[in-house]
Amino acid sequence: MLAGGSVAAPGLRLHVPSPDWRDQVIYFVVTDRFADGDPTNDDQGAGEFKAGDAERYNGGDLAGLTRHLDYIRGLGATALWITPPVANQWLAPGGTSAGYHGYWAENFTRIDRHLGTLDDYRRLSDALHRRGMFLVQDIVVNHTGNYFGYRGGWDAADPARHAEVYTDTPPVPRPSQPPFDLDDPRDAAQRAAAIYHWTPDIVDYNDPAQLANFQMAGLDDLNTENPVVRRALRASYDGWIREVGVDAFRVDTAFYVPPAYFDDFMHARDAAAPGVALAARRSGRRDFLVFGEGFGIDRPGDDRESRRIAAYMSDPQGRSLLPGMLNFPLYGALGDVFARGHAAAELGDRIRSMLAVFPRPHAMVNFVDNHDVERFLAGGSVAGLKQALLALMTLPGIPALYYGTEQGYTVPRAAMFAAGYASGGVDHYDRSAPLYRAIAGMTALRREQRLFSRGLPVVLGANRARSGAIAWRTDWRTSAGRESALVVFNTSDGPTLLDALPTGLAPGTLLRGLYGMGSSDGPPADVVVGRGGLLTLPLAARAALVWKVTRERHAIPAAAAALAIDALPGAVVEGDFEVAGSARGAARLQFLVDDDLGGAAAVVPGADGRWRAAVATAALGDGAAPHRVTIWAPGEGVVASREFGFQRRWQPLVDVAIPPGRDRGPGGRYRYPPGDDWAAVDPMALRRVAVAGAGGALRLDLTMAGLSRAWNPPNGFDHVAFTIYIELPDRAGGATVMPLQNADLPGGMRWHLRLRVGGWTNAIFGPEGASATNEGRPLTPGATVSVDREARRVRLELPAALLGPHLSGARILVTTWDYDGGYRALAPEPGPHTLGGGAADDPKVMGDSGVIVVP
Repeated sequence: MLAGGSVAAPGLRLHVPSPDWRDQVIYFVVTDRFADGDPTNDDQGAGEFKAGDAERYNGGDLAGLTRHLDYIRGLGATALWITPPVANQWLAPGGTSAGYHGYWAENFTRIDRHLGTLDDYRRLSDALHRRGMFLVQDIVVNHTGNYFGYRGGWDAADPARHAEVYTDTPPVPRPSQPPFDLDDPRDAAQRAAAIYHWTPDIVDYNDPAQLANFQMAGLDDLNTENPVVRRALRASYDGWIREVGVDAFRVDTAFYVPPAYFDDFMHARDAAAPGVALAARRSGRRDFLVFGEGFGIDRPGDDRESRRIAAYMSDPQGRSLLPGMLNFPLYGALGDVFARGHAAAELGDRIRSMLAVFPRPHAMVNFVDNHDVERFLAGGSVAGLKQALLALMTLPGIPALYYGTEQGYTVPRAAMFAAGYASGGVDHYDRSAPLYRAIAGMTALRREQRLFSRGLPVVLGANRARSGAIAWRTDWRTSAGRESALVVFNTSDGPTLLDALPTGLAPGTLLRGLYGMGSSDGPPADVVVGRGGLLTLPLAARAALVWKVTRERHAIPAAAAALAIDALPGAVVEGDFEVAGSARGAARLQFLVDDDLGGAAAVVPGADGRWRAAVATAALGDGAAPHRVTIWAPGEGVVASREFGFQRRWQPLVDVAIPPGRDRGPGGRYRYPPGDDWAAVDPMALRRVAVAGAGGALRLDLTMAGLSRAWNPPNGFDHVAFTIYIELPDRAGGATVMPLQNADLPGGMRWHLRLRVGGWTNAIFGPEGASATNEGRPLTPGATVSVDREARRVRLELPAALLGPHLSGARILVTTWDYDGGYRALAPEPGPHTLGGGAADDPKVMGDSGVIVVP
C-alpha cells in the first residue's frame, strides 16, 4: 500500500482496460501551475509558497485538475499527463528555488501535501475514466532531491572526503522512504549500502560515465544497478497503478540511466515487486504505456541522437525495453521548419529518419514544446504553431499538447489561474480562444480519420533550399483496402508553388478536401491529380491542406503547352546569372526561384518561343543547398525546373577586437555560476566580431574566449546566448528597448532586426510590438549557425531578404548572456543556475561588442 494510504472508496472507477494508445491525444500539465482547487493546501509554512513567483509553489493541485477536466476534454485530449505528484523536497539547499514541479522526490510513495491527498488523486483517476480518458503519471528513477553534495573536490576512492550533507531542505532533512534515507556518504554503513552513486555534479554531458553515475544539477543520483534500489522503485510505482489506477508512465531523465535498467523495470518477475508491465496486467491493463525522456536533437542530416533514443526502446538483441520515447528529434525539426524558417526538407528528412530508426514510431510521443524548453510562440508565429500542431495530428506517434498552448502562452511554466505566475491576474480557461478552437478541430480530424493515427506517411517532396512546400501521403491498409490522404504545408510567410509533386496516385484521381487553413480556414477545394500522377498548385502563405484520396477518377486533357529550361551556366554558380528556355503553346509564364511565388517574375516568350529571366542570388538562403529555377504556365498547369547551387562572394566589411573590461557586465561586477564549466571556459567573453557581406547578405563571426558544448546542444555551443541588434540603413522606425534584458540600446541606436541565438534557440524578431517584456514580431528565416570549435568561433549568416539591398551604414550590437527558456536569472550572489553580482532587474548583458558601424 502507498504510504499514508487507505483502501479506496467503493464505487470509484480506478481500473479500466488500456486504450489503443495510437489513437490518444495527451494533454500535459505542470500541476502546480494549472488550477488551484483547494487553497488550504497551498502554503505549508516553510517559505516554499509564493503565488506569482516563478521559483515557488503557486497553488495548483489535483482538485483543480479534476474541476477542469471538461475544459481539457473539449480540446479533444483523451489522456492527462501530470508532473510527478510524489512528496518532494520543497526547497533546495539555501532556499533559492522550490520543488513545485515534482522532480525532487523525498518519498516515491506519498502524495505531496501541496497537491492534496491520495483520495484526491483517486478522485481525479475516477473522473478521467468516467469521461473515457486516461491518466499518465510522470515518474523519476534517476535521482531524488538534493540532500548531499561535494565542496572543494571529489575523491572516487574516498567518497566521504569533501562530502557535505544538507539539512535545510524542508520538509525533511533526508528522504523519508527506505532505503533512500541511506544518503550520507560520510557514514561507512550507508556508503556500503550503495543506494546512491557517491559522485559530484555532471560537468561534461558528453561523457557517458558522468551521465550515468554523476549528479544532474545537484540531484542525488540513484544507483540503479543495485537490486535493492531496483526493487524499491518497482514497488513504489507498482503502487500507483494498483491503488490509484494510473494508465501510463512518462519516465523523466531516462538518458541518465543505462538502457538495460528498463528491462528490469518493465519485466522483472518478482512476485512482491514485479516489473510495471506485469503489475499493470494484474490491474487489467494489457498495453501499459511507458515513454521515456531522452533530450537529444539531431542536426539536419544526422541521426545519432535518434539512434541513442531508439536504444531505450529495444536492446541490441531486439528485446523490448521502454514501449515509447519522447520524440525530441521531431520536436527539433518542427521548430526549425515551422518557427525558424529552415528548409522544409529538414522536416521531410526527419520524418523518413524516425520511421527508419525508431522500432515503434506509433508509440513515440510527439510535441512542439514542453516545460523544459521555450514555448513555440517565444520565437514562432501563431500561424507556424498551428501548422506544427497539424503536423502532430497527421503523423505517426501520440500527440502531446502542453498546457497553455491553446491560450497562446509564451512563458514556459506560466500559470493558468489568476493568482499564479505570469497569468496577468486572470484565469485562462477560455474555450472560445482561437487556438483552443483550432486545436479542437485538428484533434477531431485525427479522431475521425484513423489513418492518421495508424497509417504511415510517405514523404513526396519538400523544398530543400528554403521554407516552402512539403507534402506527404499517409497510407493505412485495412481489411477493406487502402485508405490514403494527402497532407500539404507551405511553411513560408509568402505564397509558394507546389511544383510537380509526384503523388504516387493514378492520373485523374479526385482528392476530396478534408481540412485547411491559410488564406481561409475550412476544407480546401477538391483537386484532381494531373498527368503522370503529378500535382502542381499555388499555395497561400502558411497554408496547411489535407485531402482524402478517393477512388473517383476524372479524365485529364492532353497538355496544350510545353516548357523547357536550357542548361545552366554550371552546377555551382557565383553571383547573379541568367536563365533561358523555350515555351510552346503558353503566352503567360511565371519564373520562380526556389518556388517563391511572391517573388515570381512575369515572363513573355518572344515570337520564336524563347524566353529569358535573371536570377539574383543575394536574397537566397544557404548557398550549399540545392536551389531550383522553375518556369510555370499557370493556365496550363505545366512546369519545367532545373537545380543549381551557388557560392557567395563574401567581402570583409569590418573587424572589431573587443577591448578588456567588456566581458563582466556593468562595472565588471558580474560573476558566473559556480563550477569549472563556467569559470574555466569563460563562455560569455566576446573577443572579436568580424562582419562580412555578399550583396545584401550578412555574416557575423563571433570569436569567444572559450566555447562549451558540455550540455550537448544541437547548435554546437552552450553556456552562452547571443542577442544581436541590427539597425538597417535607410529604414525608418525601429525600437530602442532591449527586450527581457532590462536595458536600452546605447548611443541613440535603434534596432530593426534582433537575433537571439543559443545552444537550443535561434529566433529573429522585428521591432513591431517590442517592449521590455515582449521580444517583438517573430520573423523567418532564422540565422544559419555554424561552429568552429578550434577557432572558438560561432558564425551566423542572414540572407539579404531580411536585410535589404545594402549594408553600408548599418549598426550592429552583439551582447552575451545565457538563455534557458528565458534569460538566465541574475542575483546578488551566483547560484547553480543564476549569475551573480547584480539585482534581478539589472541589465542582463555580460559581454558586448559596442556599437559597430558597417562602412
